[in-house]
Amino acid sequence: MTSYIDEAKVKQLVKNCIEKEPNSQKMLYSFLYSFAMGKCLRYAENQYDAAEILNDSFLKAFKNIEKYKYTMPFHSWFGKIISNTAIDRYRAELKHNRTEEISFANEVLEESTVFDSIEYKELLKLVQQLPVAYRTVFNLYAIDGYSHDEISKMLGISIGTSKSNLFKARHRLQKSVLQLRQNESNRFDSDNIIPIKPITSVTLSINGGGLGK
Repeated sequence: MTSYIDEAKVKQLVKNCIEKEPNSQKMLYSFLYSFAMGKCLRYAENQYDAAEILNDSFLKAFKNIEKYKYTMPFHSWFGKIISNTAIDRYRAELKHNRTEEISFANEVLEESTVFDSIEYKELLKLVQQLPVAYRTVFNLYAIDGYSHDEISKMLGISIGTSKSNLFKARHRLQKSVLQLRQNESNRFDSDNIIPIKPITSVTLSINGGGLGK
């Protein structure tokens, strides 16, 4: 989910940063915070990691801001910095998945409509729970639009491993969403059960040889 960004205003703030105008970096940071944090949260395992990735990304952006080319949207340029910063943070863990491939990874996978039934915040939590290798490839391919060839070069893995990790990420997310919906359905059913009053016992007494109340 990408918020609307006023590129004209961003580019003016970038120009101010390059010219080292007072408070220009602080203003650019504040203006891009929501966009940047949203992207960091997708790559991170938790809020703390996201904040670390965010701060490191802004530091790199400010350090290299003079290299920015005005012909491309600044959020695209900055977005690549965020992706690369997240990859660097988890690179040690990603290396453990370099040779993992599965035979059905080359199958064409259709985007499941199951994701249409879930709120963004719910999906974000599920994405954060994925193993780092699955989460990273899912973000790069399904959300940021990189190809498997590009991902393989970025992560130092084979194209087959990239496809495998994407397949497994989608499979886990689909199962998690379906389980979430099943749990909600069960809670709804239990909340709408009409309580049945317990049957009270009837006391029978013998009055003069006959049954009476």
